Amino acid sequence: MSRPPHPKKEVEAALQHAESKGWRVEVGGAHAWGKIYCPYNDDECRCGEFCITSVWSTPRNAVSHARALNRVVNKCSTHSRRNEPED
Repeated sequence: MSRPPHPKKEVEAALQHAESKGWRVEVGGAHAWGKIYCPYNDDECRCGEFCITSVWSTPRNAVSHARALNRVVNKCSTHSRRNEPED
């Protein structure tokens, strides 16, 4: 692993899921543990709203934060559009 693990195991599992989908995890920042970046980052990807997501170091509820990170990764509109079966 080229980055330090997140202190919360649930959030670390979500980060590993994001990395498996091609998302880039960068550690560091002003108020966050790090950020995850969408691999596509195109103009049609929800207007760039979800292309970058903050990862909190001490979330109030680690399970909910991990679930939210997974939701952002799994609901990526560009990934869904590129993997749609063509008729």
